[in-house]
Amino acid sequence: MNQITKLESSQVIENLKSLPAWHFEDQRGGLIKRDFKFKDFNQAFGFMAQVALLAEKLNHHPEWSNVYNKVSIVLTTHDAGGVSIKDLELATLIDEIFCNN
Repeated sequence: MNQITKLESSQVIENLKSLPAWHFEDQRGGLIKRDFKFKDFNQAFGFMAQVALLAEKLNHHPEWSNVYNKVSIVLTTHDAGGVSIKDLELATLIDEIFCNN
């Protein structure tokens, strides 16, 4: 099994230039987060369902919360103790899902 490597904060910040809606926080070893807003609950829930299917396929699951039309997502790789390339890849795919909704 491949070892997942935690990225340095500077690497995460540099990579987030291509994901400007995501924000890096140094807590818990490092994480990235983004808030999404939708027209209504159904649209928010549909987005979450799409992300859930993708996350299961990738075996990399977000931490998230939903209140009516808002979804907040936190990504971190627990096995690495912070942000890994898997988080950045998933964030990119989540943004693609959001843009297609």
